[in-house]
Amino acid sequence: MVDPIPIEQSAQASKPRLVLASASPRRRELLHEAGYEFDVHPADIDEDNHPAALAPGDLAEWLAAQKADVISRQFPDAVVLAADTVVAFGEHILGKPLDAADARRMLDLLGGTTHTVVTGVAVVRRSTGFSRATRVTSAVSMRKLAPEEAAAYVATNAWQGKAGGYGIQDNDPFVTRITGSHTNIVGLPMEAAEILLREAGLTP
Repeated sequence: MVDPIPIEQSAQASKPRLVLASASPRRRELLHEAGYEFDVHPADIDEDNHPAALAPGDLAEWLAAQKADVISRQFPDAVVLAADTVVAFGEHILGKPLDAADARRMLDLLGGTTHTVVTGVAVVRRSTGFSRATRVTSAVSMRKLAPEEAAAYVATNAWQGKAGGYGIQDNDPFVTRITGSHTNIVGLPMEAAEILLREAGLTP
């Protein structure tokens, strides 16, 4: 007689694999903190090659969907999670700085203003035909930085790989107020991500 498989073991065996299509350490940290187990396979796409005249929210969601699509082709049975964050000053989109001078330009532009942070989130499980994308928007108010403050921050290289040239989790407290999802500003709105992952059949 074959022993029955315990319910917990059976559920674990049927649980789909989660793949994060991003190299962002901040997104990895948020997923770990939420209790997810996952593999990391960053999507290598040309983020400058997108439809013209997309609004910030449309661009973030479109890029996230493109990243999820690329990685889901490699892992069709997995649940693939992708995200893309853009900082918008009005309709002016700020991506990741190209260099220190670009980071300084962004800080000078955003200082003393309120801007928006939009993250597109996409979840795809190709083998089941599941494909969903959404976006989350938060507002960030930043005090005006003195020239020497901006220079000191840029010199830390903390701006590297961060849309808008700064990170909400950085030590310098030049962000004075946020409205909306904090994890969205970090780079992955966990409230929205967990809903999509659950709909795809995956829980922590």
